[in-house]
Amino acid sequence: MTQKQYATAAEKVNEERLLELFLELAKINGPSSKEQLVADYLIKALTELGFTLEFDEAHKKFNGEVGNLIAWREGTDSSIPPLFFSTHMDTVLPTKDLKPIIKDGIIYSDGTTILGADDRAALASYLEAIRAVIESGIPHGPIEFVLTVNEQPGLVGATHMDYSKVKSKDGYIFDSSGDVGQIILKGPYSSRIWLTVEGNAAHIALNAEEGNSAVLIASKGLLNMNLGTIDDETLANIGIIEGGELTSIIPGTVRVAGEVRSFSKEKLEKQLQHMEDVMQEAAEKNGGKLTVRIEKKYSGFDIPDDHILTKTVETAAHNIKVNPYLTETLGGADTNVLNENGLTCITLGNGFQNIHSFRECLSVENLINTGRLTAGLIEQWYNNHKKE
Repeated sequence: MTQKQYATAAEKVNEERLLELFLELAKINGPSSKEQLVADYLIKALTELGFTLEFDEAHKKFNGEVGNLIAWREGTDSSIPPLFFSTHMDTVLPTKDLKPIIKDGIIYSDGTTILGADDRAALASYLEAIRAVIESGIPHGPIEFVLTVNEQPGLVGATHMDYSKVKSKDGYIFDSSGDVGQIILKGPYSSRIWLTVEGNAAHIALNAEEGNSAVLIASKGLLNMNLGTIDDETLANIGIIEGGELTSIIPGTVRVAGEVRSFSKEKLEKQLQHMEDVMQEAAEKNGGKLTVRIEKKYSGFDIPDDHILTKTVETAAHNIKVNPYLTETLGGADTNVLNENGLTCITLGNGFQNIHSFRECLSVENLINTGRLTAGLIEQWYNNHKKE
């Protein structure tokens, strides 16, 4: 096939229609666990595009409004392995009363809300890409959408997903701040650690001699704890310190909580053990006690650079005249959880910036390229699997 023929689906992406669709989706208020309005919109839009829909009951695990949405569309060629696209329906904060502003090719909010580009940009692009595929008339295999809820607090919807409802095995997730062309092949393991230090509470004026400050014990442990960048594969952080009752009371208990991320499971476990050991030593030397709880967040993934998913997206990017580049991230995404649950997927950049803040923005170019690359992936996936 010629270069032009390869790009037929991408060329059918309607830029004006995609921009309008993104702005419409961004205005739908759907913060984490409150995604019913987004789901209602998608039910109508996806049904019109020929998808059959099914929701799981993940939301019952966290008192949400609606579960994860799995949508299936038959292809023109059932011999092609199905391909899925995933992203999340929730935003980190409300987008109610969003007033978008476009200036110099960049989409912003008016500064009173987030923009919601994370990740309504992917949702809009997926819908437009399907329309482009239909309008182009290209042959293609089955397409599946795996759309999660409650992602922002810690990949919660994906963690509780009913994976028996997902038919595809391979897919992509557009959910990264890198420009379109970014291909993230490697993601981290991550765990939280909770360190509860006990001393002895006492009143500073009435029985101070009986007191043993848990804060001081914990501080001695923290001073000996390696934090920040441990090595080029591992990060560690203490993000919560809480305890005490009154300013007049020597605190008897303090809770210290942190997180470790690493591309290496062994290094993750070694760092967690180090954090426990230094706090245990501080407690023992200063008459205190320590209780430790470790909470796994998600597992890492590592997709080979010669995997069919990698090769497909590299070719599809070139076809739309975008330069692909392979990278890795210590940031977490639904990609971690989906890979852990038997699916194989890659995170792709779609270019939103300053997420989780009122300064969030997205270039029109990245939005359009997300739609074009999605359409191009569907076409290239078919080309890579069709029988000659």
